[in-house]
Amino acid sequence: MSEVASYRVAVRALCDFTAREGDLDHRFTPAPSAREGIDGHARVARRRGQSYEAELPLSACCEGLRVSGRADGFDPVANQLEEVKTHRGRLERMADNQRALHWAQVSVYGALLCAERRLDSLTLALVYLDITTGRETVLTRKASATELQVFFATQCRRFLAWAAQEARHRERRDAGLGELAFPHDAFRPGQRDLAESVYKAASTGRCLLVQAPTGIGKTVGTLFPLLKAMPRQGLDRVAFLTMKTPGRRLALDALVVLGSGAPGSPDVVPAPLRVLELTARDKACEYPDRACHGEACPLAAGFYDRLPAARQAAVARGWLDREALREVALAHGVCPYYLGQELARWCDVVVGDVNHWFDANALLHGLSRANGWRLGLLVDEAHNLVERARGMYSAELDQRRLARLRREAPMALKRPLARLARQWQALVKEAGMSEAGEPGRPAYRVLDGLPDGMVAALQGGASAITEHLGEHPDQASLALQELLFEALAFTCLAESFDAHSLCDLARHGRGRAVLGLRNLVPADFLAPRFAAAQSAVLFSATLSPAHYHRDLLGLPATTVWREVASPFAAEQLEVRIRTDISTRLRDRQASLAPIVAELADQYRRRPGHYLAFFSSFAYLEAAMARLQEAHPEIPVRAQTRGMREASRDAFLAGFTPGGQGIGFAVLGGAFAEGIDLPGERLVGAFIATLGLPPFDDFNEALKGRLAARFGLGDDYAYRIPGLIKVVQAAGRVIRGPDDEGTVVLMDDRFARREVKARLPGWWAIE
Repeated sequence: MSEVASYRVAVRALCDFTAREGDLDHRFTPAPSAREGIDGHARVARRRGQSYEAELPLSACCEGLRVSGRADGFDPVANQLEEVKTHRGRLERMADNQRALHWAQVSVYGALLCAERRLDSLTLALVYLDITTGRETVLTRKASATELQVFFATQCRRFLAWAAQEARHRERRDAGLGELAFPHDAFRPGQRDLAESVYKAASTGRCLLVQAPTGIGKTVGTLFPLLKAMPRQGLDRVAFLTMKTPGRRLALDALVVLGSGAPGSPDVVPAPLRVLELTARDKACEYPDRACHGEACPLAAGFYDRLPAARQAAVARGWLDREALREVALAHGVCPYYLGQELARWCDVVVGDVNHWFDANALLHGLSRANGWRLGLLVDEAHNLVERARGMYSAELDQRRLARLRREAPMALKRPLARLARQWQALVKEAGMSEAGEPGRPAYRVLDGLPDGMVAALQGGASAITEHLGEHPDQASLALQELLFEALAFTCLAESFDAHSLCDLARHGRGRAVLGLRNLVPADFLAPRFAAAQSAVLFSATLSPAHYHRDLLGLPATTVWREVASPFAAEQLEVRIRTDISTRLRDRQASLAPIVAELADQYRRRPGHYLAFFSSFAYLEAAMARLQEAHPEIPVRAQTRGMREASRDAFLAGFTPGGQGIGFAVLGGAFAEGIDLPGERLVGAFIATLGLPPFDDFNEALKGRLAARFGLGDDYAYRIPGLIKVVQAAGRVIRGPDDEGTVVLMDDRFARREVKARLPGWWAIE
């Protein structure tokens, strides 16, 4: 087993490919978390003797296939190789195909170990550790080196045809990308600078933070150079990550322009690049009313038996956006969502949400680590990543959920849930909180730290629930699962609680408290994710100042900043500041008359479509009512609270070429960024707010933490996030080289020197 390898695969990936069979089974089971699994492995290792070798690296070649991985542990005295698995509940409930996968893994490691140390035989052991009781169940069998080598060779040969196909695909892909040409006759102004910066970042393995204006073609301008860099830099995968669904569509459209596929056309010869769109489970599920296992869902029954044919058909097709993936999946009778999860291992470009790399349990990050990928990362609309990441590493507990559950909980859980209820009462009492704060607002307090009693009760409650469900899976009600998920998320984050987060309590009334563990500085969680990428490019029209994003996102010290000059001329955009208007809370009522007058005057000067942005729905509704009363001839439409996707689409559809009217929207909402209304579809915007977050206890606590860590509390908590929203909203007006329009900034603070300095340099402000 010493020949030169032409293809590499991890032991886990090899066995996943060759040893799985039967049904897909994702019904609820109280499985250990990743952290508990790591701790469980360490606990087993500590129980072994001094000669025990944990995390043993092993590798070998078989007919040109390099297989490698880390065996959990080897006891040379007992000549026993161990594969450690953590679990909850009764072990006999484990599916046969899962046990077969575990035996396959330890058998492959056994073959590698026997070859490396010239062993004649070996004892293979599956060590199942119950993390609740600490009890080990050990299954063993003896195997000869010859037997293990035969098994290893068999698994490799099952995989070799696929490996040979993948090697040919890689050669074809790299050759095709080497010949890839820019898809247009010429670069747009600024687009070449953007592309060159991205290529240089990929070539040097650095992180790039690039601010590039709307309209220069950022999507093509980032994808093209990174695809060109793939063969030269040995990149295995490219991940194009977005904040919202429209961003995924733009990326897929750009890949079509680059010649990477023909959506929905199975008869077309596929391009050498495999493209996959990852979609959320709730949007991909064909049977949302059924449980995810073979006894309930026809697409889960026999999933692994039909997976090889579906996988082969999918990679042969090459282009796998949501509809194409669904078509392949249903043709082979498998679940589209889980087929997509499988194909993330085999596609060259993956387009999906940012959570697939940055979330605590991110799919792409996990695959990249397990398989040692060299991955190039593109993050679109990256100015949103600070808030998105804060949400990823925050958790809440709702007191009402516990109260509802206690009335219907199984008798075995009454005592731990009662302890949890007492901790809720003690927490509220200790915080000295009244039933509610100001009218219409909850009582609120930032706590000094984690409430240790509550965390301990949560841990006990979560353990009791998981142990109970391990024994009684038929009692896994939705309410019980929701409380368990809340408890596990909270206690998991509590383990890493530090100055990057705070704990707060809001009380909306008797028995209606919410305990929050809220991340303030996502840098501590994101820094390892950026370090794991071969190169990362974060781009947006609003990434200034660079130090704000470097600090809060945890970007590497070697991160490069680039600002691409705007292709637009100052003459295209009239920017006016109304210094006689104050939109401060105390001045809101007085501001309505001059705001309405400005809207009407501008509309009369140039009839057409406008967007008017306000800081809240209440402010928006007051201004629109005043405009309708004073100028009923001006057509209006408005964003509403909780607006559904169909209503949002209808709102945007009203902005037709040649039409007229004013659309009222909330700054920072669905219509303030990520929408494209070129030409006559939008001729102007009014912005009646600085976009500052509300001055409240939470944001003041955030300001204090950011000041202590970075020395820039006001800027990082209020001014910079607010002005990013303003510039994003104003950016809806000029979308192309021929657009002309007006932006009216309605607040005297826009005239301040420090505020104007953070507005786009190409604006000619009157």
